[in-house]
Amino acid sequence: MSKYLNRAKELRTITERHYNCAQSVLVPFAGDLGLDEETAYRIAAHYGAGMKMGSVCGAVTGALMILGLAGKDDPGAAHALCRKIKENHEGYIDCRDLLRINAEKGGEKKAHCDAMVYEAVKIVEDMLDS
Repeated sequence: MSKYLNRAKELRTITERHYNCAQSVLVPFAGDLGLDEETAYRIAAHYGAGMKMGSVCGAVTGALMILGLAGKDDPGAAHALCRKIKENHEGYIDCRDLLRINAEKGGEKKAHCDAMVYEAVKIVEDMLDS
Protein backbone atom coordinates (compact mmCIF):
# COMPACT_ATOMS: atom_id res chain seq x y z
CA MET A 1 0.00 0.00 0.00
CA SER A 2 1.31 3.44 -0.88
CA LYS A 3 2.17 6.17 1.58
CA TYR A 4 -0.61 8.29 0.04
CA LEU A 5 -3.26 5.65 0.50
CA ASN A 6 -2.06 4.91 4.03
CA ARG A 7 -2.30 8.59 4.92
CA ALA A 8 -5.77 8.91 3.34
CA LYS A 9 -6.93 5.95 5.42
CA GLU A 10 -5.53 7.58 8.57
CA LEU A 11 -7.33 10.83 7.82
CA ARG A 12 -10.65 9.06 7.29
CA THR A 13 -10.45 7.58 10.82
CA ILE A 14 -9.74 10.86 12.62
CA THR A 15 -12.76 12.01 14.62
CA GLU A 16 -11.33 15.04 16.41
CA ARG A 17 -11.15 16.97 13.13
CA HIS A 18 -13.25 16.14 10.11
CA TYR A 19 -11.46 15.58 6.80
CA ASN A 20 -13.93 15.78 3.94
CA CYS A 21 -13.42 13.72 0.78
CA ALA A 22 -11.46 16.43 -1.05
CA GLN A 23 -9.22 17.05 1.95
CA SER A 24 -8.69 13.33 2.44
CA VAL A 25 -7.42 13.04 -1.13
CA LEU A 26 -5.34 16.23 -1.29
CA VAL A 27 -3.68 16.27 2.14
CA PRO A 28 -1.66 13.04 1.70
CA PHE A 29 0.02 14.48 -1.41
CA ALA A 30 0.53 17.98 0.05
CA GLY A 31 4.16 17.73 1.11
CA ASP A 32 5.28 16.28 -2.22
CA LEU A 33 3.43 19.08 -4.04
CA GLY A 34 4.95 21.97 -2.09
CA LEU A 35 2.09 22.52 0.35
CA ASP A 36 1.93 22.00 4.06
CA GLU A 37 -0.98 19.85 5.26
CA GLU A 38 -2.82 22.75 6.90
CA THR A 39 -2.80 24.77 3.68
CA ALA A 40 -4.05 21.75 1.73
CA TYR A 41 -6.77 21.22 4.34
CA ARG A 42 -7.93 24.83 3.96
CA ILE A 43 -7.78 24.83 0.14
CA ALA A 44 -10.06 21.78 -0.03
CA ALA A 45 -12.41 22.91 2.76
CA HIS A 46 -15.38 23.75 0.52
CA TYR A 47 -15.07 20.86 -1.93
CA GLY A 48 -16.43 18.03 0.24
CA ALA A 49 -20.00 16.84 -0.34
CA GLY A 50 -19.82 17.97 -3.93
CA MET A 51 -18.85 21.57 -3.12
CA LYS A 52 -21.36 21.32 -0.26
CA MET A 53 -24.23 21.08 -2.74
CA GLY A 54 -24.09 17.59 -4.21
CA SER A 55 -22.10 18.57 -7.29
CA VAL A 56 -18.84 16.86 -8.37
CA CYS A 57 -17.65 14.40 -5.72
CA GLY A 58 -15.04 15.86 -3.38
CA ALA A 59 -12.71 12.92 -3.99
CA VAL A 60 -12.72 13.82 -7.69
CA THR A 61 -12.10 17.53 -7.07
CA GLY A 62 -9.30 16.70 -4.64
CA ALA A 63 -7.70 14.49 -7.28
CA LEU A 64 -8.03 17.28 -9.86
CA MET A 65 -6.25 19.65 -7.48
CA ILE A 66 -3.37 17.19 -7.22
CA LEU A 67 -3.08 16.87 -10.98
CA GLY A 68 -2.95 20.66 -11.33
CA LEU A 69 -0.35 21.06 -8.60
CA ALA A 70 1.73 18.29 -10.20
CA GLY A 71 1.77 20.18 -13.51
CA LYS A 72 -0.68 17.87 -15.28
CA ASP A 73 -2.94 20.78 -16.09
CA ASP A 74 -3.88 19.84 -19.65
CA PRO A 75 -7.56 19.06 -20.31
CA GLY A 76 -6.65 15.48 -21.22
CA ALA A 77 -5.56 14.72 -17.66
CA ALA A 78 -8.83 16.02 -16.17
CA HIS A 79 -10.88 14.14 -18.75
CA ALA A 80 -8.95 10.91 -18.14
CA LEU A 81 -9.49 11.13 -14.38
CA CYS A 82 -13.21 11.84 -14.70
CA ARG A 83 -13.64 9.16 -17.37
CA LYS A 84 -12.06 6.54 -15.07
CA ILE A 85 -14.33 7.49 -12.15
CA LYS A 86 -17.39 7.43 -14.42
CA GLU A 87 -16.42 3.99 -15.75
CA ASN A 88 -16.41 2.69 -12.20
CA HIS A 89 -19.69 4.37 -11.16
CA GLU A 90 -22.33 3.94 -13.82
CA GLY A 91 -21.34 7.16 -15.58
CA TYR A 92 -21.65 9.42 -12.54
CA ILE A 93 -19.22 11.75 -10.76
CA ASP A 94 -21.67 13.98 -8.86
CA CYS A 95 -21.90 13.36 -5.12
CA ARG A 96 -25.70 13.36 -5.06
CA ASP A 97 -25.88 10.69 -7.78
CA LEU A 98 -23.13 8.55 -6.29
CA LEU A 99 -24.76 8.64 -2.85
CA ARG A 100 -28.22 7.92 -4.30
CA ILE A 101 -26.96 4.86 -6.16
CA ASN A 102 -25.09 3.70 -3.07
CA ALA A 103 -28.22 4.09 -0.92
CA GLU A 104 -30.35 2.24 -3.47
CA LYS A 105 -27.92 -0.66 -3.19
CA GLY A 106 -28.17 -0.56 0.62
CA GLY A 107 -24.71 0.90 1.12
CA GLU A 108 -23.59 2.94 4.11
CA LYS A 109 -22.59 6.53 3.39
CA LYS A 110 -19.25 6.67 5.22
CA ALA A 111 -18.04 3.39 3.72
CA HIS A 112 -19.00 4.67 0.26
CA CYS A 113 -17.22 8.00 0.74
CA ASP A 114 -14.13 6.27 2.14
CA ALA A 115 -14.05 4.01 -0.92
CA MET A 116 -14.35 7.03 -3.24
CA VAL A 117 -11.38 8.66 -1.48
CA TYR A 118 -9.24 5.53 -1.79
CA GLU A 119 -10.21 5.07 -5.43
CA ALA A 120 -9.34 8.68 -6.28
CA VAL A 121 -5.98 8.43 -4.49
CA LYS A 122 -5.12 5.27 -6.44
CA ILE A 123 -6.18 6.71 -9.80
CA VAL A 124 -4.28 9.97 -9.36
CA GLU A 125 -1.25 8.09 -8.08
CA ASP A 126 -1.29 5.90 -11.20
CA MET A 127 -1.65 8.99 -13.39
CA LEU A 128 1.33 10.67 -11.73
CA ASP A 129 3.43 7.53 -12.15
CA SER A 130 2.75 7.35 -15.89
